[in-house]
Amino acid sequence: MPRERITPDALVSAAADLADEIGFGNLTLAAVAKHFGVRDASLYTHIRGLADLRERVAQLALTEWADALGSAVAGRSRRDALVAFADAYRAMATGHPGRYAATRHPVPSDSPGVTRIVEACYALLRGYDLTEPDATDAVRLLRSTLHGFSDLEATGSFTADHSLDTSWRRAVDTLHHTLANWSMA
Repeated sequence: MPRERITPDALVSAAADLADEIGFGNLTLAAVAKHFGVRDASLYTHIRGLADLRERVAQLALTEWADALGSAVAGRSRRDALVAFADAYRAMATGHPGRYAATRHPVPSDSPGVTRIVEACYALLRGYDLTEPDATDAVRLLRSTLHGFSDLEATGSFTADHSLDTSWRRAVDTLHHTLANWSMA
């Protein structure tokens, strides 16, 4: 069987898939090289090293996440947009744990994926008629709630014998209620 051709895009994609399997923190050049059936040194034709590879995986994950979140809110508003956004967020965190961990890897704040994720957050909030500084506070509430729940779920930290889906829906409903009544807070 011939070896898979190594290109920068194929290398980053394979590394992201591997991160989902073994964890972003466990991603090594040796593991990626093994996937391609080559020596570690062969990867340096396409990347500068592990730090470069991790940043590229982070950029890929942020772009994929931005695509999912942007699609989720497109054509929707208020509760419908919030539910779709939240579900896309949760699906990323639990379905792609390595990529999700990569989204917390330091990248420039003006990276396209970061910019598009922020835009998706603010697009969601437009339906709630929030202006600054309330919109920034709402984005922070939204992200910390969704991240906290998703991260705890992804790491198996919820142990109660109660439906996670039910708890998720209640959390999202609470966010909707809070956002819809923000000016009264």
